[in-house]
Amino acid sequence: MTERKGTAKLDFLRKIEIEIQEKWEKEKAFEQDAPTTVGESTNKNKFFVTFPYPYMNGRLHLGHTFSLSKCEFAVGYQSLKGKKCLFPFGLHCTGMPIKACSDKLKREMELYGNPPQFPDEEEEEKEQPKISDEIIIKDKAKGKKSKAMAKSGSATFQWDIMRSLGLNDQEISKFANAEHWLEYFPPLAVKDLKLMGVKVDWRRSFITTDVNPFYDSFVRWQFITLKERKKIKFGKRYTIYSPKDGQPCMDHDRQTGEGVGPQEYTLIKMKIVEPYTAKFKSKVFYSSAMKGKNIFLVAATLRPETMFGQTNCWVRPDMKYVAFETTSGDIFICTSRSARNMSYQGFTKDNGVVSVVMEILGQDILGCALSAPLTSYKIIYALPMLTIKEDKGTGVVTSVPSDAPDDIAALRDIKKKQALREKYGIEDKMVLPFEPVPIIEIPGYGNLSAPLVCDELKIQSQNDKEKLAEAKEKVYLKGFYEGIMLVDGYKGQKVQDVKKPIQKVMVDRGDAMIYMEPEKQVMSRSADECVVALCDQWYLDYGDAEWKQQANEVLTSLETFCEETRRNFEATLAWLQEHACSRTYGLGTRLPWDEQWLIESLSDSTIYMAYYTVAHLLQGGVLNGQGASPLGIKPEQMTKEVWDFIFFKTSPFPKTDIPKERLQRLRREFEYWYPVDVRVSGKDLVPNHLSYFLYNHVAMWPKDNGKWPQAVRANGHLLLNSEKMSKSTGNFLTLCQAIDKFSADGMRLALADAGDTVEDANFVETMADAGILRLYTWVEWVKEMIANQNNLRTGPADTFNDRVFASEMNAGILKTEQHYDRMMYKEALKSGFFEFQAAKDKYRELAIEGMHRDLVFQFIERQTLLLAPICPHLCEYTWGLLGKTSSLMKASWPVAGPVDEILIRSSQYLMETAHDLRLRLKAYMQPPKNKKVESKPPAKPSHCTIYVAKSYPPWQHSALSLLGKHYKSNNGALPDNKVIASELGALPELKKYMKRVMPFVAMIKESLEKNGPRVLDLELEFDERTVVMENLVYLTNSLELEKIDVLFASEADEKVKEDCCPGKPFSVFRSEPGVCVNLVNPQPFNGLFSTKVDIRQGDNGDSIIRRLAKVNRLIKDLSRVKLMRYEDPVLGPRRVPVLGHEEQGKLTISNKSVFNINLEEKRVTVADNGLTVDIGDSLVYLVN
Repeated sequence: MTERKGTAKLDFLRKIEIEIQEKWEKEKAFEQDAPTTVGESTNKNKFFVTFPYPYMNGRLHLGHTFSLSKCEFAVGYQSLKGKKCLFPFGLHCTGMPIKACSDKLKREMELYGNPPQFPDEEEEEKEQPKISDEIIIKDKAKGKKSKAMAKSGSATFQWDIMRSLGLNDQEISKFANAEHWLEYFPPLAVKDLKLMGVKVDWRRSFITTDVNPFYDSFVRWQFITLKERKKIKFGKRYTIYSPKDGQPCMDHDRQTGEGVGPQEYTLIKMKIVEPYTAKFKSKVFYSSAMKGKNIFLVAATLRPETMFGQTNCWVRPDMKYVAFETTSGDIFICTSRSARNMSYQGFTKDNGVVSVVMEILGQDILGCALSAPLTSYKIIYALPMLTIKEDKGTGVVTSVPSDAPDDIAALRDIKKKQALREKYGIEDKMVLPFEPVPIIEIPGYGNLSAPLVCDELKIQSQNDKEKLAEAKEKVYLKGFYEGIMLVDGYKGQKVQDVKKPIQKVMVDRGDAMIYMEPEKQVMSRSADECVVALCDQWYLDYGDAEWKQQANEVLTSLETFCEETRRNFEATLAWLQEHACSRTYGLGTRLPWDEQWLIESLSDSTIYMAYYTVAHLLQGGVLNGQGASPLGIKPEQMTKEVWDFIFFKTSPFPKTDIPKERLQRLRREFEYWYPVDVRVSGKDLVPNHLSYFLYNHVAMWPKDNGKWPQAVRANGHLLLNSEKMSKSTGNFLTLCQAIDKFSADGMRLALADAGDTVEDANFVETMADAGILRLYTWVEWVKEMIANQNNLRTGPADTFNDRVFASEMNAGILKTEQHYDRMMYKEALKSGFFEFQAAKDKYRELAIEGMHRDLVFQFIERQTLLLAPICPHLCEYTWGLLGKTSSLMKASWPVAGPVDEILIRSSQYLMETAHDLRLRLKAYMQPPKNKKVESKPPAKPSHCTIYVAKSYPPWQHSALSLLGKHYKSNNGALPDNKVIASELGALPELKKYMKRVMPFVAMIKESLEKNGPRVLDLELEFDERTVVMENLVYLTNSLELEKIDVLFASEADEKVKEDCCPGKPFSVFRSEPGVCVNLVNPQPFNGLFSTKVDIRQGDNGDSIIRRLAKVNRLIKDLSRVKLMRYEDPVLGPRRVPVLGHEEQGKLTISNKSVFNINLEEKRVTVADNGLTVDIGDSLVYLVN
């Protein structure tokens, strides 16, 4: 970004914001309580919006701000619509990251001192970046890096990460205590959000974990209830596990691999079928354990949906494999590393024991015939690939050359190189007949994406590692997110939607199994390589059929604002199974019935919106809940029965020493505010948090659908200046940095403009800068209008442009209201600010007679209200400038008056006509094209004749009539051009116009799509001539012409009649001859000088004054100009004017005077009251 020259406008906005925020704080503008009595009425006229509480291990950044701005704008709008609005804001501290970071700081101080003296970078062993074997399309619900890692940029040590947050060494050492994070970052988040001006009721804010006794009690109550309702079960779940230590290996127990979670693969079973190859047969022959058994090569894939395209499988000739016996008695062949993982996942008879029946080299498996699931080839073969690695997967790789660049490169290699085949004993029949199978259509890459991309990148062999990495980057992600299946049973479905169903089909048939291994290598502190093991854990049974059905019921009535969000929910609810809700490490609430376990962060955050409704009465704004309760209630008094009474309206009054009226008040708050009207979040939370949100609400209130969520608004991620936000690249902004740089309202304007859909939005810094200028200019204009209001026009507001402006304002209000209702803030900003301002600018330009005072102030008030949800500080300030005594926060949405659509379209026609006239004038002024002679451009025209048509030329009339007839009979559709052309060609009156007819039809069709069926009308809906006549002064002035005549096309020649049709006027420019005279100003010291002006036949005083004003821009007010002639046209100009008696010897020219010219003699006379006199070569003008 270019460096700013000054910050005066920014400083002005920031000053206003601070003043306005202090005013709101003083007025307690956003503190809302339920009414004292709440009946069973469903129309409570309230609006309760929430945002997933952000994690408190750093400052809030622009990504958080983008999502929460949607809540903020919604509250601003709904409040104007007269609803009682509640926007509470909690702060999340549950989970592993804070604890892991604090423990890491402890370790760094133990190892390197306090403050730590870290080794130089050269001394550290740096892991060389390597080209990844596979691009993992991650489920965002699993295996996330800690947010501290995500925010750290390129910092290696936790201490450095803390320094990057602006902390000094003395402060950092305090963060070795996990509780210090809970005391430090939450108040900063509150402070930053207050600077943004969010309409939050801060009394209801809280932090999570057992540090907060009230919230801890609430979560314990939730989990006791879920367990009673059989939603929580105990059983085996996948977790990172250290066989050496004999226990799960959590982040704090790891030497390497912090933040790494289990990665799910589909284990494809490829049965080795007879006849065996000689090498393999000799191996099996000597192994009694393998005789008569089903033997499978097992391959781990992340893309089960691509198995339809298998042409072979790959093994590495020199790699050591093991054959081991599974629980079913089958033999699996894979690497010993993967077999070790499988042994902890129920694949073997004894947990953790691999029953190896044979060790075998890859070269002994080559050429084996295989029966593989889903592929169209009955038999495929095991072929050699030299690049398979041992540290990931099973060492056996499925081959799908249609969609995997590595596979097509290797397949082409072995097809081309006979010597390679011979070296490994591969017969031609095992390779040559196999061609890639089209299974997925990818936009831009067709149905054989891998061969296409490999050809584009000119990949010669499987050794072109870098090019293959680039090819995978191009194909894999696009294929997964945009690919469409081509195979039977799944044809037309998105790849990402069928992955789970296809996996399930194969698993159910026994063709595949679920297999897990760590995403990356994890080493425990005891130097043991960790595996993924099935361990006993408490889990929420989201796979339960009845619970799933209820969650789908919630989804049916849920407003999702866009179909993609709904489809994402449907896909998630379809595949969602058990979710482990317990952890042994981190911060949080302990499981009430088994306190060795902590409730993890995605499980204690599903119904806390209910806690918001009562938090202010329990905690009173003290974030950790350890202050005095406003109702005098103690945490230990909050028993299960007390919580039941508050949240379940059928629960009886509990045995408690809490006074009844206080508990009833808590219940009343909940009953009034619930359900959640909208929850706003990033789209990446749909597969986890937002789905759990639906599940848990229906579990807690199964028979009370009035408590179920009403709407979820999911948005895309936020780019910063079209690039991903990243600390390491410096393309990153925290919330407080953004406010410092752009002001709160400037930032909010750019956030609203960033985007509305589930696609990625884009915060553009130049837009934010332009926003500052727009807002500043707007408020300055308001001040100018208030100062000059007595100079604005009064009386009836009934001119053409008055009526248009009033209608455009009303239309703008209605349009903006629709966008706000749909939470489409980019569109609301467009219609409610950019277009609204454009309507005012157009009115100012067209209203030659001056803007009307009532309309101007109506506009200022309405504009303030339309923009208020997005830029509340400046709008509150403007509201005050208008003399409003109450806060804008108590104002109402403007009521739109009638909208005259025809009038608005007639104004649009006027603007299009003015634009067309300018283009025609520009073309008229171009010199004629003559290559031989250099031509001079023609003189600027002085006059114009505009021809308007009442009806279309006959040939166009016939074509339109036919199109109109088809449109009505075909339910609003037109036939193909061939049909239209043949029908029009049959009409005798169109024969000579056929070359022009079809282009005309094409233009009408295009216009029909844009403007609707009115383009087929044979006449305009408004009087074209009247519109032009009402705006003749504007058109004349804007084109700098003397006069415009408006005639009907029927009065013109044939060419004009042919080229002129309704809505498309035809113009002819011309220059009227004139006689040049001097216009003299004898007034001293006023900067007005003598000038020359042409006088034309029929001119009057007014037309000459207007012409003078065009030449002399210092003349602003034409009514103050007086035109005079000399009594003696010969001697008068020679006499020296007498100071103070400038009118002496001169006579006034009245408006009734008419000038006549004699071009041959260059003489001008003026006729007034029957008297005609010669004016000589000079006239006089005086400005009063």
